[in-house]
Amino acid sequence: MPSRIDLLIENAAELLTLRGGSLGPFVGRRMGELGVIHKGSLAIHEGRIVAIGTGRRLRKKFESERGIDATGKVVMPGFIDPHTHIVFAGYREEEFEMRIKGVPYMELLRRGGGILKTVKETRRATESHLLKNTMKTLDIMLKHGTTTAEAKSGYGLKIEDEIKCLRVLRKADDEHQVDVTPTFLGAHAVPREFEGCVGEYVDTVVEEMLPKVKELNLAKFCDVFCEKGVFNIDQSRRILLAGSEHGLTPKIHADEMTPLGGAELAAEVRAISADHLVFASEKGIKELAMASVCAVLLPCASFAQMLGKYADARGLIKRNVPVALGTDYNPSCQAVSQQLSIALACHEMRMTPSECVAASTINAAHAIGLGQEIGSLEIGKKADIAILGVPSHRFLGYRFGVNLVEKVVKNGKLVVDNSADS
Repeated sequence: MPSRIDLLIENAAELLTLRGGSLGPFVGRRMGELGVIHKGSLAIHEGRIVAIGTGRRLRKKFESERGIDATGKVVMPGFIDPHTHIVFAGYREEEFEMRIKGVPYMELLRRGGGILKTVKETRRATESHLLKNTMKTLDIMLKHGTTTAEAKSGYGLKIEDEIKCLRVLRKADDEHQVDVTPTFLGAHAVPREFEGCVGEYVDTVVEEMLPKVKELNLAKFCDVFCEKGVFNIDQSRRILLAGSEHGLTPKIHADEMTPLGGAELAAEVRAISADHLVFASEKGIKELAMASVCAVLLPCASFAQMLGKYADARGLIKRNVPVALGTDYNPSCQAVSQQLSIALACHEMRMTPSECVAASTINAAHAIGLGQEIGSLEIGKKADIAILGVPSHRFLGYRFGVNLVEKVVKNGKLVVDNSADS
């Protein structure tokens, strides 16, 4: 007699399993191997995947009152966004026009704009206001297929405001359907009150902020903006090692604007990821590969900053560095969809759609330490699933500017049905 289950998804044109993802991130040629099952089906019970196969075989074994017919559609793991800045107040649309006119980001920062403008607004904002805005952003991300997102503090830059932002992330994780993984980024910029006193601010991050974040158990990772004019290599190393001493796994904004050596530092401190890497050196790339540090590439950031340069995805993949994709959603990069990241990765970094799927699912999961739970469709994993209204995953990057996600299943429950709105 068939076993009762909660949900049966059947007859997908392509079921992208990314099988083997629990063993580690995909590298090299493996990034193009998605474990596709044609006319594939999967069974879900109590929020977990319990069986994968073809419709005929699964119908003999299981029965469910709820089913989704995925005929002609792609069924894949929900997108995972491993790099976002979703907690902030105030937008910076006027700076967008300044970038169009040729003002570089670091010049905006020197003028008190950029991150520092957002810091001013975020410090003024109440926790409830920040939470309301964060929940709205997560709503949009979910509709575009993102089921888990890493999110950073970094717009407070005072202990009470950094804690405020991290509390917002914890509440968002508790209250929203998207799972939120928190990162402490107190070293996002040097606040105005410490202008000219970078070392003193680093002391504050290390000696005051990190112990409090640890005491309140508000973050999983410690990040730093390692960049010329912000935090140098020695300062970044000190912050990341102090974070490790407090149980926070290192992450790093590395080599985004200049070739500073952030990739090499990421390998040295065994960071879980090095993010951006637009100007990473060949030596840095080799060291990332040897240390198995995940490269989180953020093409939306390069696009929004009008850098005219993108990370060397092909070189990273050739060197067997695990490559992930993220949006870098923030006040100056208003990208909420991993589908846009994929389109830019295909067009500007010459990644294939298959590589982009791996980069935005299983590799993104490993970039935030969740590869055992999410990122692939395997028995025992959480049933976080995106259903695309197209017959092939190759439509990702090929058809852009629209939302290809038709349905989203989170923890085994249908939480988004975009087809009902059409």
